[in-house]
Amino acid sequence: MSSPNLDVYMPIIILMAIGVIAVVGALLVGKLIRPHNPNALKESPYECGEEPIGSAWSNFNVRFYVVSLIFIIFDVEGALMFPVAAVFRRFNEIGEGGVLLGSLLLFILVLVLGIVYCWKKGDLDWVKSFQLSDEQIKQLNNVKES
Repeated sequence: MSSPNLDVYMPIIILMAIGVIAVVGALLVGKLIRPHNPNALKESPYECGEEPIGSAWSNFNVRFYVVSLIFIIFDVEGALMFPVAAVFRRFNEIGEGGVLLGSLLLFILVLVLGIVYCWKKGDLDWVKSFQLSDEQIKQLNNVKES
């Protein structure tokens, strides 16, 4: 068994070393040349030119994050369809347009099923309402009676 030739990894190792040295060097130079004069005014919280009112610890509705993640997923869908549309004519000329169209339609079908799932689950509703099934209502009534 021959030993692997590690010379092919040398450019990668050199580039990684240069990257680490550049980052550490930039942080070190910044630490050395920046002024450091802390005072109470500089350390006070700042919010758009106004003194903050109340606590910074407030509850955010998780719906913001769910809706933004769903938006990002379907935004990327649109971005991924542009390259396919750009090369579709070439694929069609060599007789592979049907395969590309089928792949694109399958991709769209998966995303449509995803949006239908999100819609059915209620993730697209801004105010999510929880509805109890008949069985759950009966269980609650039994608990109240006992």
